[in-house]
Parts: sequence; structure tokens; C-alpha cells
Amino acid sequence: MAIDAIVLNEKDNVATAVQILKAGQKASVRLGRELHAAVLAEDIPYGHKFAVRNITKGEDILKYGEVIGRATKDIPSGCHAHVQNIESLRGRGDLKGDK
Repeated sequence: MAIDAIVLNEKDNVATAVQILKAGQKASVRLGRELHAAVLAEDIPYGHKFAVRNITKGEDILKYGEVIGRATKDIPSGCHAHVQNIESLRGRGDLKGDK
């Protein structure tokens, strides 16, 4: 079975598309040796992320098991997760402890 996307760590709430994916597609998502299915709500460009579960506004975005940003709005499962709904937490200068 071809793999459409990968999840790099079991803590991750996003997957990375390894090919162009289309809305309505049932994507095959690999986590370790296991394959899971995710129905996509939107087109996902190659190399971009999509939510593998519902993510609520303000929730951390996890990839590689690490926080890579924060959701600026709710991101339903299967939706594109990118700059339109994720903000970076690094190098902004407006967050406490950011230098």
C-alpha cells in the first residue's frame, strides 16, 4: 500500500504529506510500522501538514514530538495546518522569555 503521509512521533497532532493529496481522499498515514487512515477535508500540497485529530485554538502543534507552533484557530481533523492557522512561537520578540 502506498503511503500518502507520515507522522514522525506518536505525540504529533499533524502529519506531513509525502505527495499531493486531494480533499475527500482517504489518505494512508504511516506512524512507525502502523498505517492509519485519515479523510482529508482540504487539498494538501506536497510537504505540507494536516491535522490528524481535531486541534483547538491555542493548542500546541506537535511535529517530531516537539512543539513547532500554536493553533490560531480550530483546525479540524484532515484540514491543512499551515500559516493560515498556525503561528510560530520562536523569534517573535513579543513572548515572555523570547530573546
